[in-house]
Amino acid sequence: MAELATIARPYAEALFRVAETGDLAGWSTFVGELAQVARLPEVESVASSPKVSRQQVVDLLLAAVKSPLAQGQPQAKNFVGMLVENHRLSLLPEISVQFDELKNAREGAADAHIVSAFPLEGEQLNDLVASLERKFERKLKPIVSVDQSLIGGVRVTVGDEVLDTSVRARLASMQTALTA
Repeated sequence: MAELATIARPYAEALFRVAETGDLAGWSTFVGELAQVARLPEVESVASSPKVSRQQVVDLLLAAVKSPLAQGQPQAKNFVGMLVENHRLSLLPEISVQFDELKNAREGAADAHIVSAFPLEGEQLNDLVASLERKFERKLKPIVSVDQSLIGGVRVTVGDEVLDTSVRARLASMQTALTA
């Protein structure tokens, strides 16, 4: 998928430059919603149909998202129009990911994908995030999921760094040590 990332990068960077002058969070929401809509097989079918004009595809996409930017910003309409014109709607999920990475880098933050054996909520999650922020030395935005196969503990991924303190990982480490 490196090719998709390479093709999506200029679009994400251009959109980010536009978004820097306004509401960065609003633009992030807008491009995230667009990415979700573009993933739908029905939208892909309509966008590739020769019976549907490009303007109709643009109008459909803008009507499908809830973000106020879709209706009030000419830059948003121009962005979607450019993607439709260049047959790049399939890049929207990758553009969204890269846009959020640029936004996080600007804010000095990162997404922390936390996988736990049990649901994490409230104070327990806040304590874990505070501890992880000290370790990774940046503000983290937690994305929590549950995987009972971990048995206990957590696995945290921040960018390309992984911290695995799960019981499953410790058991695998012990098995490797014992069989070596």
